[in-house]
Amino acid sequence: MTPETAPPVDIQRVHKSFRRATGETVRALDDVSFTARRNTLTALVGPDGGGKTTLLRMMAGLVTADDGAARVLGIDAGAEPQAVQRRIGYMPQKFGLYEDLTVQQNLDLYADLHGVERAARREIYPRLLHMTALGRFTGRLAGALSGGMKQKLGLACTLVRLPDLLLLDEPTVGVDPLSRKELWEIVRHLIRDSGLTVVVSTSYLDEAEFCDHAVALHLGKVLAQGKPQDITARAAGRVFLAAAGDGAAARALQARLFRHPGVVDAAPQAGRVRIVTHEPQPPRLAGDAAGLIYAPATPRFEDGFMLLFRAAVGDIRSTAIRLEHGLGGVVGNGADGVAVEVSGLRRRFGDFVAVDDVSFKVRRGEIYGLLGPNGAGKSTTFRMLCGLIPASGGTLRVAGADLRASRAEARARLGYVAQKFSLYGDLSVDENLDFFASAYGLRGARKRERIEWAKAQFELGSLAGLPSGQLPGGYKQRLAMAAALLHEPEILFLDEATSGADPLARREFWGRITALSEQGVTVIVTTHFMEEAEYCDRIIIMDGGVALAEGSPGEIRARAKRRDDSEPTMEDAFIAIVEAARREAAEAVR
Repeated sequence: MTPETAPPVDIQRVHKSFRRATGETVRALDDVSFTARRNTLTALVGPDGGGKTTLLRMMAGLVTADDGAARVLGIDAGAEPQAVQRRIGYMPQKFGLYEDLTVQQNLDLYADLHGVERAARREIYPRLLHMTALGRFTGRLAGALSGGMKQKLGLACTLVRLPDLLLLDEPTVGVDPLSRKELWEIVRHLIRDSGLTVVVSTSYLDEAEFCDHAVALHLGKVLAQGKPQDITARAAGRVFLAAAGDGAAARALQARLFRHPGVVDAAPQAGRVRIVTHEPQPPRLAGDAAGLIYAPATPRFEDGFMLLFRAAVGDIRSTAIRLEHGLGGVVGNGADGVAVEVSGLRRRFGDFVAVDDVSFKVRRGEIYGLLGPNGAGKSTTFRMLCGLIPASGGTLRVAGADLRASRAEARARLGYVAQKFSLYGDLSVDENLDFFASAYGLRGARKRERIEWAKAQFELGSLAGLPSGQLPGGYKQRLAMAAALLHEPEILFLDEATSGADPLARREFWGRITALSEQGVTVIVTTHFMEEAEYCDRIIIMDGGVALAEGSPGEIRARAKRRDDSEPTMEDAFIAIVEAARREAAEAVR
């Protein structure tokens, strides 16, 4: 087989191990094999730590296999990495944009690095700027772009020289649904019109649905591979939509079903709970007097993946959490029980208005979702709610305190879990808990009691001496929440707290959030996983600094309509609401 006829990617039984600073050996890839055919899209799917990034770096000639063969474009990637790198495009998770350079200057820099001639640039640039819709922003600094726009610029910089193979590492992580949709339209256009071969890694399992080939990975091993529909077919006859006969909230039913031994997966969907079962029949819940109403559902790729994943990780434990003193009990002493009240909220950065006249209320014990595209103003709103930045105008009362006058008082009653968890990686679990307890003003016996409570509730005792940087993603998430709850906050803020977590860790996380809400804790959350919005009591969608829609998940979904008249998803509604608002804004300025 010649390089011209060889498959663009041919990975045969590769192994790769890394040694940590502690001396521990970690196996990143364990006997992995797959082939990517020409002019196709191959997805490497699975949670963080599955080996996706290591595999892509091996294809890019940046990592060599300990054993096995990695041939890319007919070339041994380990023996001739530069020959491979001259012919591929590689966009890592943290693509190296220069934030103090403009969009145009970033393109010029990467064109210089790749030796693209001036004449060729005059042909390539208009196509790239049109494809990424960045033509109007060539003079804007890269650091001033939204997350979705940065990803598109990174892709454009990768494509200043059209490669024979494109490798994309988590290109949509932290990107809102509308930007995800636009980015995938670009990738499919490249495959269709430029004959490009693309290999992409993703933790968004729905993105595998439209790929030609999927490789499911976990802890360096291939769980399964083939056409996405082949993996989906594993769940045939085992997927149901469940509703409680007494009309109970979907998130409460999800928490019960997820812990059932006959259930592989459970997640809210359009007011009901979508479950995947071990056997081809729905489960019975003990003590369920009203009876559950089940309806068969068409399997999705995620359902088939979860069957594979649960078989690999085994049983899970209860996700319920018991609070020591009934958190949230003193929040919202008024007749309406309001924990958070925002009225006419504004925030300016110089001449730029990031948040413009936003108002909403959150009652005690509610889960409230703050959603919007990258750059919508939701993160700025979130930071004002947490007391991290002051408002420029309007009123903002959190936990009974006016944040414009008493930020320190309000912050003492809040808990905060950030996307990056804000943990100290070199400190052990115990040391992190001790640090955060002290930071929250806990001392002596009370501090020791709260740390022991946190370790017991989040099952961290066996890991107490391990540096938090070495914890699996799900346990980092547990530790971050444990730290945020040490001082018994009345309101809990979750900022993209499930980003990068595996599906089971996300389900466990939301089981705990549901339990907190039932015990009176108010929760305000931002997320780019639209299915997670189904856990919320109410949602607000923002764009351009203004509120576009607010209501229950059902009320929000009702604002979308599918062409085939099937039930719209939260993602359908999100995209429909944002696109409609943008069309109206564009028409208003004509």
